This record gives sequence, structure tokens and C-alpha cells, in this order.
Amino acid sequence: MLTETDAVGDLRMGPLDAAIDAATRALLARQRDDGHWVFELEADATIPAEYIMLEHYLDQIDDALEAKICTYLRRIQNADGGWPLFYRGDSDVSATVKAYFALKLAGESPQMPGMVRARERVLALGGAARCNVFTRIALAVFAQVPWRAVPVMPVEILLLPRWFFFHLDKVSYWSRTVVVPLLVLMALRARARNPREVNVGELFVRPPELEHGYMRAATRTPLGRLFLALDSVLRGAEPFIPRAVRAAAVARAMRFVTERLNGENGLGAIFPAMANAVMAFDAMQFPADHPDLATAKDAVRKLLVIKADEAYCQPCVSPVWDTSLAVHALLETTPEGVAEAVVKGNAWLAGRQVTRIAGDWAAQRPGLEPGGWAFQYWNDYYPDVDDTAVVAMALHRESPERYREALERATRWVVGMQSKGGGWGAFDADNTAYYLNHIPFADHGALLDPPTEDVTARCVGMLLQLGRSPTDEIVLAGLGYLERTQQPDGSWFGRWGTNYVYGTWSVLNALRAAGKTSANCATVRRAVEYLLAFAQPDGGWGEDGASYWQNKRGLCKASTASQTSWAILGLLAAGEERNPAVERGVRFLIERQHADGLWNEEWYTAVGFPRVFYLRYHGYRAFFPLFALARYRNVAVRGEPLGRFGF
Repeated sequence: MLTETDAVGDLRMGPLDAAIDAATRALLARQRDDGHWVFELEADATIPAEYIMLEHYLDQIDDALEAKICTYLRRIQNADGGWPLFYRGDSDVSATVKAYFALKLAGESPQMPGMVRARERVLALGGAARCNVFTRIALAVFAQVPWRAVPVMPVEILLLPRWFFFHLDKVSYWSRTVVVPLLVLMALRARARNPREVNVGELFVRPPELEHGYMRAATRTPLGRLFLALDSVLRGAEPFIPRAVRAAAVARAMRFVTERLNGENGLGAIFPAMANAVMAFDAMQFPADHPDLATAKDAVRKLLVIKADEAYCQPCVSPVWDTSLAVHALLETTPEGVAEAVVKGNAWLAGRQVTRIAGDWAAQRPGLEPGGWAFQYWNDYYPDVDDTAVVAMALHRESPERYREALERATRWVVGMQSKGGGWGAFDADNTAYYLNHIPFADHGALLDPPTEDVTARCVGMLLQLGRSPTDEIVLAGLGYLERTQQPDGSWFGRWGTNYVYGTWSVLNALRAAGKTSANCATVRRAVEYLLAFAQPDGGWGEDGASYWQNKRGLCKASTASQTSWAILGLLAAGEERNPAVERGVRFLIERQHADGLWNEEWYTAVGFPRVFYLRYHGYRAFFPLFALARYRNVAVRGEPLGRFGF
């Protein structure tokens, strides 16, 4: 064991303490007066591009704002002319079409060099006809492609019984909230005002009206081909749906939207659903001053990040997640002022527990009382299991007695949300109708919310930290799921963080809480071997967003602060605090800390939907390096036991 005066390589404890103190001060300085933290959450070009498209759909154009968004879009454009799904990723045809269209709507000349490169890139990728379903729907709304370019999704599916092979309860929360208002737009054949009459016909290899290659099977399987054939049948039958039935279905869709409007936080508290709600209200000819329409518009505007020279729109906001992670990081430190910040942060979190509404999750778990936390400020219909587990562990570490009632409610809810097989999904239980991934509408591959390794690990860790025994039936089922899902190389998949480093760190925390370390568990030893083998020459760890494609498995373009921190935390959880790789990781973080106490991290180290939608949490560079360095000091330097923490 190291002592306070021992060396970490040639770095002494002075630099370690200084790095921790600087990072702590930086994090404390960003706490809001009411106790919470919230950092920017950035996605790819599609969200700011869709914001511009929304303004032109409504003919409510803010030229000054759009100019700033255009500056942002130009800055993140790839050298080859396209736009990627994540920092330094390959150009994506759908993201590029949306970004090009938004720039042109905002007045960018097609002859500008960046627009020329973008157009050439789209055509090289097969043209705009090769875009994904959601992009083709947006193009149809703007009359850029015929409606036959999109799969048939009649709004009448909302009237189907739950036993039918397709039902809204069978898809994920994000799909539900995005699709329902979208079905209204499709049923009404909504038409954007597009006041400047902008078109992007130049992005098509063949004229859009002559293109017959729009429809493709979502998967290269017999089931994918069967559903594609079914789409043709539905397309022929749709004109014969009685008007009264369609009207009833549209009315039900709008009731769904208005019941879940969620005030200034928006439908589902995510941009695509919120923007679709605005357009649906407009298509239904709601008056401009109608409270629901006004509320929906306000919710969208709250997602904007407007700076002096540029602006973008966030996919959502992350205050509960940010605050819980900040609290966990600070709980590892001891400087003056931290205790007060933790108390304030946890008090704010406790006040955000969802206790009054049984949300959509109750369709699968009727009778289960609510008790979770959402990701955003408020999203009562859609609390998520991951946030709930992390918040509960933060509250418990500070004061199990003070938050006893909240923790008991959270425990009952998390236990009730366990899926068959022992795992947990993020928002729903047993959301595993995998055959739906084969319908043409599901070409994005994110229609469902099945159990995942990282969320399951969080739940197992929470239950163990809060006092459940490793032999508890619920815990054993969760541990069994984690044992079965370990990859051959010893890692675990990361559904909500990039990627196997994130998943492996998450699971190692749960296994440590169950008393399993590299000294007594072969499963843990294999995970340690994976992390050690994946360490980079500079001492850090990094994993690219492209690693979600099997042919890019293990791709690392650069080590990052957050991924290095996860690896260090995972190795500490495994009992490897004296491993030289941990010291090299600590050195990596100390040497790359900036004068402001934070780390630079332009890389996207999180994911919304693998291979489709990626996220850059601006707070990760503040939480995780501090968390890793402080825990390293506590465990490796001061010799403190790690304890039965699940996180």
C-alpha cells in the first residue's frame, strides 16, 4: 500500500492532492443555488438541424438564432463534407442531409464550398433516398419526397388491443413519445409552410418522384422481408380505413400527447417528441395562442444553448443524472465545503422523486407504486431505473436514515421493475418484443428497451449497498444475468456509455458490492484482463463510438478523461489498486488536467442509441476524473476499505 509520501511513478502525493482539490473547486463552483448541477448535453448535427426545420415548418423564423446555429453546424462538419454521429466519426447520410437542408433553409448558398462538399458527400453515400426512416418522414413533411417513401404506420395502431403483435406498450418510452405525434403528422399528411420554398432535389441520385428504392427491409432476415411485404399490403388497405375510425385514432393520439405534455419540460422531455408535439398541434390547427401549443413551444426553446458566437439545441437536459454523479464524486473527497454541497445536492434530488404518477411502465407492472427518478427536471410518466439506482446510492451514502422512506420506495420500485431473466431495462420491464426490430419503421434499431448489462449492474449494486444479501433471490437473478452476458474477452457491453469500458466498470462495481474481486472470482479476473489489455500506450483508456459496429470492436482513436476514469474505478472495484496500470491511469489524468481544474473532452463517450444517436455529456469531464482520483487516494494511498458501494 502506498503512503501519503510515497511516489506514484515520479508523481508524488502533492500533485494528486492538488488535482483533486482543483477538480473539487471546479465542481463546487458549478453547483446551482438550489443545490443541483446541470451541464450541457450535446448530440449530433440532427437536433440543431431539426430545430431550424421546425422554425421553417411553422414559419416562425428567428434569423439571428439560426445564424448562430449555422455557425455551429459548419464547425462540426467533417472535412469530407458530411456530418458524423459523434466527434471525428464517419459521415452519416441522414445527419448530412438534415444539416445541409437546415443550412439551405437558413439562407446558406448551395455554392458555398462547405455546401458543395456536403452535396458531393450525400451523393457519394447513395443520395438522400438512402436516409433513415425519420429523415425521410421529415423530407415528406417538407414535400421533398412523396409519402410512399416512408413505411406505412397508420395512426389506427393506437386502437389495437394489447394482445396484438404490435401495440404501443410493446415499444420503448422514447419510441412511444416520438411516434404518437408523428402518427398524427403522417395521418394528416402534414405540410411544412417552408416560406422560402427551399428544396433539396440536388441531393438525390434520381428525382425524388421517380425514385423507387426508398423502401427497404429493416433487417436482412426472413422476418424483415415478411414485414416489408406486409407494409405493401397495409399501403393498399390504408385508403379504405373509415374516416370515423381515423378520427377516433387521431383523437386518441392527441389525448396521449396532451396527457403527457409535462409542462415546460415537454413530452417525454426529449426534443424529437417535443418537436413532433408542436407540429402535431399545428397540423390539428390549434390556435397560435392555445395553451398546449404555447407550452410545447416553450419546452422546445428551453433546450437551446445560445452562446456569443454560436448556438445549438440539446436533445434533452440531464440535471438529475448530473447532480447524482456530482454528489458521488464529492462523497469521495474531504475538503471544507463539500459536506454542505452534498447535503444540498441530495436534498434537491430527494425532492424530485416521482411518487404520484404511475407512468407508462405500469402497463407491464400494474399495482407497483411509483418511486423512481427521471433523468430530466421532471418527467413523471417516464422515470428511469438507472437514475433511480444512482440517486438512491447517493442518498444512502450520505444518510440512510434521513432518506429512509425515499429509499424504501425506490427499492420497491426497482425490485418491481426487474425483467424476466434477472436483468433490468432503463424505462420499462420486459420490453423485449424483439421481432418488432424487423418492421420497416424500425431501421434505426432502437425501438425497444430490453435489459442491459450496465443498468442491471446499477440495480444489483444499489440493492447490495442498501442492505440486500448477495444470496437474496432478486440479487442472485441479477448476478446470474451479468454472468451470462460477459463477453468472451471478459468485458461487458455498454448500452448507455461508450462502450465495453463503461459496461465493464459498471458490472465490476456490482460484483465488488457482492464481495467478488480478482482475488476470489474468475469472472472478475477476466474483466481485469480485458481492461489491462485495452489500456493505451499513453496510460489512459479510450473507446470510439464506432465500436458499436462489430468490425470496429476495440477501436480507440484517443484516450479520454472519462473512459480512463471508468477503467481506474473498475480496476479499483476489482481489488487492483496496486496494479501499475492504475497508477499510469492516475498519471494520465493528473498530467492532462487544465488550469480550471477540469479536463478537455470533445469525444463523445455516451450513447443514446448505438450506431444511431450519440451523446456528449459536458459534465463527464468534471465528475468522473474527480471520482477516480479521489477514490484512488482513499483506497490505494490511505488504505481505506472501499466498502460495499454499488457505484
